[in-house]
Amino acid sequence: MNRLLYPLVASALITIAPFLITFENGQDIVRGIFGYSEFALLLLFVWVKVGACHPERSVKREVEGSRAVKVLRIAAMGIIVVAMLVVAFMDLSNLLAIKGWDMSWRAVVPVATCGLAVTMMWKIPAFSFPTINLIVFVSLVFHLAAYNFYPAQPVAQFPVVEYLARTAPKPVERKVLREEFKAKYAVMDTAIVTPGFLDTTRSNVLVLVESWGIPLDNQAFDAELQIFRDVGFAEGKDSDGFGRMQVGVHSRMYSRTRTAEREDLVYSLRRDSVTRRRDTTFTPNVLAGLGYETYFFVGLDSAVQWRHKYIRNIGFKNVNWGTGCKDECIVQKMDSVLNATAVGLSYDSAGGDSTQARKVFAAWTTTESKFPLKDVDPYRISMADLEVLYPAAIEKTLKRVADLARKHPEVRFIVQGDHEPILSPLPFQERFYKRWTPYVVLN
Repeated sequence: MNRLLYPLVASALITIAPFLITFENGQDIVRGIFGYSEFALLLLFVWVKVGACHPERSVKREVEGSRAVKVLRIAAMGIIVVAMLVVAFMDLSNLLAIKGWDMSWRAVVPVATCGLAVTMMWKIPAFSFPTINLIVFVSLVFHLAAYNFYPAQPVAQFPVVEYLARTAPKPVERKVLREEFKAKYAVMDTAIVTPGFLDTTRSNVLVLVESWGIPLDNQAFDAELQIFRDVGFAEGKDSDGFGRMQVGVHSRMYSRTRTAEREDLVYSLRRDSVTRRRDTTFTPNVLAGLGYETYFFVGLDSAVQWRHKYIRNIGFKNVNWGTGCKDECIVQKMDSVLNATAVGLSYDSAGGDSTQARKVFAAWTTTESKFPLKDVDPYRISMADLEVLYPAAIEKTLKRVADLARKHPEVRFIVQGDHEPILSPLPFQERFYKRWTPYVVLN
């Protein structure tokens, strides 16, 4: 029992002493009872000093007596002591960083406590190496189990983890919108915004723009919105809604196109109070029940994002796939649908006869700005190239949408981004807010 008690007490000494010399009345600092790293290093120190060789074997005795092994053992012990000192200094610096104090004379404390700990362990019998592994593992499990029951007092302290977390480079805050941004644009902290903008008195078009996120640079976002203004849209322009533009941002649950596509098509969510099962009603099904013709457009194969498994099931009667049909081709098809409705006809994607005029609900997922960008090697693209190619792709897509919406002022357009450019290189991703996307409502 003493063999285990001594390293526990020694590691507790190294951990508690810095806490005591920095203690102030009223402070709220949660600390473990013993240092986990120091505890493991002390067990290893004794094993290297005493138990690395087994004297009961004659061959081992010969090896133990060799000068080379003694030198290696002394060197290993020195490395362990230095590692212990480094951990102790990390622990002290973590506390001083919280207080905002300098190290100064307090640097003596880690040296003194580590020296006392080594002295305490000098004549303690060693555990075998497998036993040390077991003790360290059980200690970690015990700490985690106890922490679940009583988090106010952890059993172990992990100074190395705390030090790395404190000193590691802090990424740009991307999940929280800046105050000046929230003051300028409407912010909705929900993934489902489409139902609030639907107009059931006329046709509606839902556009999901691939990889359209919100830049951290407000001017870059305003430049994207200028594309709509340049074709005649403005916030609160006309009382009847024609030429009017409403801009805002909303959150996403995940940075995935498939999830965003489904979120935008959700009409309502209900959870059974007994079974807790979720019942989802989708917009295409609801509008189809109101007499709408429903269309889905995407210039990709039906297997991409597994759309073939759910697009028709959620209410789309007319589905237009096409690996050879890019965004400009999709715009022409949608224009035909809206033109046919405007002149008293309904468009049949299979080329059938015209029927009585009906309102239309069309959903289009764009592909122009999909990563990897077309004709570009995703593994060799430079930041300089991305700064040109990505805005150009977004601009081209938004210009197509703006022109189509301006051509059909009788149709409500709801334009949203699916996610930030999540498949771009990490330095480029960090220029955008995470899981926040824009929406623009036209007409």
